[in-house]
Amino acid sequence: MTVLLAAFLDGLLREPPARLHPVVGIGRLLAGLERFWRDDARAGAAAWAAGAVVVTGLAAVLGRWTLTLEAPWRLAATALLLWPAFSLRMLLEEVAAVEAALARDLDEARTRLARLVSRDTGSLDETGVRMAALETLAENLSDSLVAPMFYFVLFGLPGAWLYRYANTADATWGYRTPRYARWGRFAARADDLLNLLPARLAACLLGGGRDLAALRREAARTPSPNAGWPMAALALALGVRLEKAGVYALNPSGRDPVAGDVRAGLARVRAAGLWWLGLSAPLAWGVWGL
Repeated sequence: MTVLLAAFLDGLLREPPARLHPVVGIGRLLAGLERFWRDDARAGAAAWAAGAVVVTGLAAVLGRWTLTLEAPWRLAATALLLWPAFSLRMLLEEVAAVEAALARDLDEARTRLARLVSRDTGSLDETGVRMAALETLAENLSDSLVAPMFYFVLFGLPGAWLYRYANTADATWGYRTPRYARWGRFAARADDLLNLLPARLAACLLGGGRDLAALRREAARTPSPNAGWPMAALALALGVRLEKAGVYALNPSGRDPVAGDVRAGLARVRAAGLWWLGLSAPLAWGVWGL
C-alpha cells in the first residue's frame, strides 16, 4: 500500500536530495512571491493563496497522472510523490544527534539544536538543550508526520502537499518579526487551523489521552493553540518539566530531563509514528484504494 511504501522510503533513504526536494521548491516559490511584498495583511494572504493554488494544483495534476498507470506502478508513483511530504527518520536522527553531541560538548549540542528550533540556543545549559530537543521532537511528530498523513488520508496528494506548503509558509513568513508581522498573519493563521486536529491527535498518540484534564491544562500554558498539545503530552508521559524561559513551563512540578529521558522520548515518538503510519495505511486504502 502507498503509505507503507512511502514509510519504507523514509526509513531507507531518509530524504530526497535537496536539489530534488519539493519542500526546497516550495521555499523558492515563497521567496519568489515575496517580490510582491507589502506591509499589508491582505497582500500576504493573496500571496499565500497564489502559492497554495500552484502547489495543490501541481499535486492534483500528478495525482491524476498516477491514475493512468497500472496498479503496481500507480502505488509506487504515489508513494514516491508522498514520501517527501512527511518525515519520521530525520526527526528522530536529528534529535538523537543533539543528545549525542551533548555527551561530547555543550557548544556542539547548542549548534546542532539551532538547526531544529527558532529560539536562541547560545545561552542554554544542558537541561535547556534537552528541554528544547524534547519540545521540538513532540511538536514535529505532529508537523512532520501526523498532519501530512492526516490530510493525505482525507484529500490525497493535494491535501498532503497543501499542508506541507502551509507549514513551510508559516515557518518562513509566520514569525513575529517586523517584516512579516502583517504579511505573514494569514500564513500563521492557516497553519494554526490546519494543525488544530493533528496536534491533538499527536498528543493522544503520545499517551496524552490518559488524563485529558491534565493535558488540557498543560497545553493551555503555551501561546500556540496547537504546539502545546504534543509537547504537554510528552512532558506528562515522561514526568519531566519542559520550559521555554519567559514563555511557558509545561508540567512545572516535573523533574529536569536527563539523557535517559531523551532516549525514552525518542522511543515514544518512534512508536507513536509507527502506530500512525500503520493506522493511516488501511485508511488511505479504504478511501483512495492506495
